[in-house]
Amino acid sequence: MSLSFWRPAHVIATWGGVGLLRPAPGSWGSLAALPFAYGLQASVGPLGLIAAAICLFVVGCWATGAYLRASGAADPPSVVVDEVVGQWLTLVPAALDPLLYGAGFAFFRAFDVVKPWPIRLAERRIPGALGVMLDDVLAGLYALVLLHAFARLLEAN
Repeated sequence: MSLSFWRPAHVIATWGGVGLLRPAPGSWGSLAALPFAYGLQASVGPLGLIAAAICLFVVGCWATGAYLRASGAADPPSVVVDEVVGQWLTLVPAALDPLLYGAGFAFFRAFDVVKPWPIRLAERRIPGALGVMLDDVLAGLYALVLLHAFARLLEAN
C-alpha cells in the first residue's frame, strides 16, 4: 500500500491532515482535538466523550495500522489520532470550562512528552498500532486524574 493522504485510514490517522503540520504535530493534533471534545461534551456529556474516545481508539488502531504499513515507519509523527484519543480522555472532567480545557491540554502534552512509567514502557514494548495508540491513552489517563484533582481544587476555593 502506498502512502496517500486520500486513503480513509490515512485521513483518520493524521486527523484530517493535522499531523502533517510542523513543528510539533502531536501538539497540533492535541489542539485540533479540543473543539471536537467541546462539541461532544456539549451534546452528549462526559460519558459520551468517553464512548467517543473508545470508538476512536478502535478506529484509530485500524487507521494507524494501515498508515504504519504504508509508511514503513514504527511511529511516524504525522499519526496524531492517538493524541486526539488521549486528549479526549483527559478532558472528561473539564465539562465546558475553558480554563480546564487549557489546563487539560497542558497536562496531556506534558505527560505525552515526559512519558512517566508505564507510558514509556508501553511505547517501547508494545509494537505496532496498539503501541502507538496505547501510550497516548495512558498519558490521557494520567492527565485526566491530574485535571480532575485540579478541578476539585478550583471548586474548593
